[in-house]
Amino acid sequence: MRIACSARCFLLACLCLVGVSKPYAQDSATQELADLLASIETFEADVRQLIVESTGGILEESVIRFKMKRPHGFYWETIEPYPELIVTDGQSLWNYQADLLQVTIEDWDTEQSELAAQLLNGQIEQIATDYFINGGDVGNGEAYEFILEPLDPASLYERVTLYFRERTLNSIHIDNGNGQRTFWEFFDHQINEGIDDSEFVFAIPADIDVLDNRRAP
Repeated sequence: MRIACSARCFLLACLCLVGVSKPYAQDSATQELADLLASIETFEADVRQLIVESTGGILEESVIRFKMKRPHGFYWETIEPYPELIVTDGQSLWNYQADLLQVTIEDWDTEQSELAAQLLNGQIEQIATDYFINGGDVGNGEAYEFILEPLDPASLYERVTLYFRERTLNSIHIDNGNGQRTFWEFFDHQINEGIDDSEFVFAIPADIDVLDNRRAP
């Protein structure tokens, strides 16, 4: 599942160099992005994550299993190099670190969720209040690219690029304000296939530490 450094650099360079051949005004681009995401009810994929330093060096490469089910099911399991699971059913968030034999449980707050979760759950209205969205069709319907630029200068992100191939999300590229970049590439997509709700509730194994930080009901 791992790829060589040259291939990683090639993927990042290609994403940066893709041009938006048909620019859209903010409202049009926002609507087009919303339309692409609207048809997704469930989404499963293998993910290759690269974290790149400002100098261009690879800080980390990870293999991840991702599942999403609207409205709030979100599953993000890092397989390599350090096993970790983050999963939520929209009420509780479990963070399981197998090497530490520990799970932390917190209340889930959709409004404060990470940008990736907002995007994949189609929370376009929230995103449009925080980002200027530009882009659209770059391949006569065969590919789409959208660039999100934060309206708040203090944002953690400098730019977010989404690339769709044949109307399916192919990659997300995030430029952080500190020069670090994160790249997610999605493989083996399964769109709108049934996923049981139990996939988004963590079954706590015996003999592990449980840190329950949820507010009392």
